[in-house]
Amino acid sequence: MIKLVHHGVTTLLGLIVAFSSCLAQNNILPEGIIDSEVRAAPSLKLSDSDGEPFDLADSRGRWVFVHFWASWCGPCRREMPTIQLMSTMMQNTPLSIVLVNTAESEDEVFNFLGIVAPDLNTLMDRDGLVTEKWQPRGLPATFLVDPSGHIQYTVLGGRAWDKPEYVNFLLDLIDTKQ
Repeated sequence: MIKLVHHGVTTLLGLIVAFSSCLAQNNILPEGIIDSEVRAAPSLKLSDSDGEPFDLADSRGRWVFVHFWASWCGPCRREMPTIQLMSTMMQNTPLSIVLVNTAESEDEVFNFLGIVAPDLNTLMDRDGLVTEKWQPRGLPATFLVDPSGHIQYTVLGGRAWDKPEYVNFLLDLIDTKQ
């Protein structure tokens, strides 16, 4: 339960957070989040921009936010700062945030993230073959993979991931569906 002490903006924000939490608990999904036909997540083995390998299979047992993006994509450009803010809010939770850049050079990715979201790192799908396996219907696209390795939700288009309805949805997801 949320205890509201202050009036004005703080009270309004508290009401929005409480309302968003109630919606998530009643299976009303925030705008843009689609309850997917449950299927096994495709293989995802890539290296990040620092050359460190990543394998989605190593994330079993926790929820994974898999986000496909490109710097030339307008909605991706607007969305990336909100993902950085959301990742800060979620840093002490069992949610893994995995970004996958689709077929761009390291220089393009480094320059873009350095300006827009300097705290984020991304996997590099240099030839676009991993992205092709996941079959997003455009960029940006996000897939929420459950602890057993199945895609439960798909998110098409850019979202303001730092907004209460999305943060609360993710928090409720990792708290209630592990």
